Amino acid sequence: MKRAFDLLASAAGFVVLLPVLAVCLVLIRLDSPGNPLFVQTRVGRGEKPFRCYKLRTMKIDTPNVASHHVGTAAITGLGHFLRRTKLDELPQLWNVITGEMSLVGPRPCLPSQKELIEARRRRGVYRLRPGITGLAQIRDIDMSVPERLAVVDAEYLETRSFLGDLAIILATARGGGQGDAARGRRKPPEGR
Repeated sequence: MKRAFDLLASAAGFVVLLPVLAVCLVLIRLDSPGNPLFVQTRVGRGEKPFRCYKLRTMKIDTPNVASHHVGTAAITGLGHFLRRTKLDELPQLWNVITGEMSLVGPRPCLPSQKELIEARRRRGVYRLRPGITGLAQIRDIDMSVPERLAVVDAEYLETRSFLGDLAIILATARGGGQGDAARGRRKPPEGR
């Protein structure tokens, strides 16, 4: 049922949001030189690498590292808006359509994030497709705390359900899940 929902919801979302995506692509080109799409290899289900698509929010010469290692000076003017509104994630609907991702699941990490990969491997998290949003995102836990992130990813693995996924999607739409921006706002309480 999860895959069917992912496929239907992401395909419908992709079609409905295509005009928004087109406008964003043009605005990115006007705001900053370079390809408006950002493509990066990420670790997916079964630890298989895949190409993850996003709208580019950083300057073209930014190092290819995890975003929590890059300062805000690397983010373009439009990039701040795209991240705050989560519009930068729109191209990942294509990753969901192709089956590389799910709407809800653990965020895909970079192959260089060895500590997180190992922590997730120990907990069986790679049985899941990575998600556009997830339990850790709505709890403001980002990839800068790999062990805690893996624990929450494993919690999602053990408790996932259709209604739970809907609750996570709604929480994300309401503004939960600020990702790396959460670190600048506040430190999440321990155990959260």
